Amino acid sequence: MNEILDTLQPQEIFAQFKPILSIPRPSKKEEKISQYLYDWGVARGLETIKDKVGNIIIRKQATVGMEDRKMVCLQAHMDMVCEKNSDKVFDFGTDAIEVLVEDGWLKANGTTLGADDGIGVATALAILDSKTIAHGDLECLFTIDEETGLTGAMALSDKALKSSILINLDSEDEGEMFIGCAGGVDTLGYMPIEKQPACTHGLPYMIEVKGLKGGHSGDDINKGLGCANKILNRLLWKINRECKMRLADFNGGNLRNAIAREAKAHIMVNPDFDKQMLQIVEDFTKDVKYEFRTTEPTLEVNIFKAERPEQVIAREDVTKLLDLLYAIPHGVLAMSREIPGFVETSTNLASVKITENEVHIVTSQRSSVESSLEAAKSRVEACMLLAGCRVEHTDGYPGWSPNTDSEILSVVVASYERLFNKKPIVRAIHAGLECGLIGKKYPNMDMISYGPTLRGVHSPDERMDLKTLQMFWEHTLDILKSIPKK
Repeated sequence: MNEILDTLQPQEIFAQFKPILSIPRPSKKEEKISQYLYDWGVARGLETIKDKVGNIIIRKQATVGMEDRKMVCLQAHMDMVCEKNSDKVFDFGTDAIEVLVEDGWLKANGTTLGADDGIGVATALAILDSKTIAHGDLECLFTIDEETGLTGAMALSDKALKSSILINLDSEDEGEMFIGCAGGVDTLGYMPIEKQPACTHGLPYMIEVKGLKGGHSGDDINKGLGCANKILNRLLWKINRECKMRLADFNGGNLRNAIAREAKAHIMVNPDFDKQMLQIVEDFTKDVKYEFRTTEPTLEVNIFKAERPEQVIAREDVTKLLDLLYAIPHGVLAMSREIPGFVETSTNLASVKITENEVHIVTSQRSSVESSLEAAKSRVEACMLLAGCRVEHTDGYPGWSPNTDSEILSVVVASYERLFNKKPIVRAIHAGLECGLIGKKYPNMDMISYGPTLRGVHSPDERMDLKTLQMFWEHTLDILKSIPKK
């Protein structure tokens, strides 16, 4: 399987990426990939360490003539976002990712590719495995659970690393060098609901919103993409106000760091309002497809007859829930006043799930300004409290403050200009990078992040530009040769 990778360049990276595709590595279930990396390092006689949570550190001594260079840490996370198309039969716990190439892009067949950040892992392994690549003393840090909690970076000991320079291999725009990132926190709401037996005369329907691009809840939040939870709720809110609707289920989105691509609701409507309800759906579909005609050309809103549910949610709880989901903000809350085009603060209505007696709502806030992050999470909390929710906040993670005088930044920029005869873009990113947490533990660490071009990450549309991967590889090798002396 995946023999096509044997024909792609740089082969050094794909030789390492190919076996990674066959190893299950969902966030919080990294045991197999962690053990693989540990065994990989030990088999090559390299100093290999597994910490208490499963992070792996592999060290390699400098090549001949490079012993006087500062020690560098190459860092990547081993977990991946596991998303698939609804019609794709696939088990992320057992099945290998199937890859294909289309128009110069590497992608997966109906699932996320896992190049975020499997390519970062494979790149570090390729350098460790090489007998010809020049580098100083090197350590590679592979962390667990970056995608759903930054658990690995959070648990990393402040004595684990020996390097003075860290190169994070987890960015997604070739030619852009990142020197800062947003901090973030998740706000979770638990709304109690009462369920009642479904009436016998109501007409049951399923309404679904699908065909959206999804994407990263930080880096893609300002691209005008649709949130399936918001779109579906708009429709249900209107139906609930104008027709006698009962709601049995609302299921939308999955991951806090992904914009919801699909959502569906199981409803019942009084037969007297059936035609009116269907007309509302038809009119709304036309309107919302027009609204998103540019950014979401494959958006679908579908309604079809369904089985009769055994229970529905009490009417007053339905109204309260739909009002809440309408009120909770989603998208960009503030743009930076200093950096043109840079999102400062945002929030993502990530998922809505109905259980036996509660509605679980997951949101994610991001900001490069700590006080604005606090205000954003408080705004979401206030909406939830008004609806009677129990509210929890995760511990969150710190941002990474840009250092424009960074020594490694100068090296990286000079290398890029020398190789490609153009200037790279130096900026911060509106997403969480592990650099924020690592920098908090190692305040004197000089850090930078870059990578090949990835698009559609955290969705089955994830793909990697193969041309930029070759550039990324050449750039990384040149940087390692150019690391300053101790």
